[in-house]
Amino acid sequence: MKSRNGSTFIIAELSANHGSSIEIAEKTVRAIAAAGADAVKVQTYRPESLCLDVDNEYFGPKREGAWKGIRPWDLYREAAMPYEWQPRLKNIAEELGLIFFSSPFDLQGIDFLESLHVPCYKIASFEITDIPLIEKAASMGKPMIISTGVADEADIRAALAACHAAGNRDVTLLKCTSEYPARIDQANLNMIADMRERFGVSIGISDHTMGSLVPALAVALGATMVEKHFILDRSQGGPDAAFSMEPSEFAQMVEQVRATEKALGVVGYQVSDKDRLRRRSLFWVKDILPGDVITPEHLRSLRPGHGLAPRHLHRLIGKRAARAASLGEPVQWAAIEGDPEDLSS
Repeated sequence: MKSRNGSTFIIAELSANHGSSIEIAEKTVRAIAAAGADAVKVQTYRPESLCLDVDNEYFGPKREGAWKGIRPWDLYREAAMPYEWQPRLKNIAEELGLIFFSSPFDLQGIDFLESLHVPCYKIASFEITDIPLIEKAASMGKPMIISTGVADEADIRAALAACHAAGNRDVTLLKCTSEYPARIDQANLNMIADMRERFGVSIGISDHTMGSLVPALAVALGATMVEKHFILDRSQGGPDAAFSMEPSEFAQMVEQVRATEKALGVVGYQVSDKDRLRRRSLFWVKDILPGDVITPEHLRSLRPGHGLAPRHLHRLIGKRAARAASLGEPVQWAAIEGDPEDLSS
């Protein structure tokens, strides 16, 4: 996936931050574009894609975390984005220059997204062990993005193998901490380099910490993709509001990521002619006449760099001057007796 404005692909996760209102969802997409994101990601599921409407120990109210006391069925019923909204939101996003894609949570969701011609697929952290889901998404031949928040190495290798078996090797893994919100000491950004080497794919980050520090650091450590939750206003509430970025915060994160890219620059050891002249070189600090023996009192290493490099200083001592030179002149090979090639070797 290619960014519009930099090397890092920046995704705004709309998720449940639509407030059950198509008007809020549309306004959010427009705000995402204005904040500088490259893409808007939604989630494609119905409550039955994830759980059952049963009140037992498995599907009863959650006992901890951000959604403590809420039944999964009720949570997902509130958070789910209606399928009929998604074509409209995709059109708006693309008119604004955004890429629109989604995380499917069942096989039927993939069929629906294929009817929309989405350009890529995201597999959420909790779905990384759903190999049939990954196989079907990967078989569409589009870039795959897979979060790894609740995965061990074997899980990640199995997910990658499923993509490869489907003939799809265009995979980006996202380092993710599946806490909502996550503490900064849970980010474990050193995983980025290890994951890149261990799995041989591009690595990004799906971040649930507050603020922009973790995304910017992740980019400095080699992340090629950043995903953050986006909300118009946290005061509107909702399942994901507490750990989502408001437009001004997201725009600031984008700015910091782009600044990080600029700061990383390129690898190169070339020195410009301008910079060469800013370095030290040898100057005559005492008048000398033709035939005079050059002594340490005649030469000094000074700025700027118009004369011979200071590394030649000791080799010039004891040589004879080939011509007169005055205080303040840069030392050149033409002023030294002997073959310049022999002298400079």
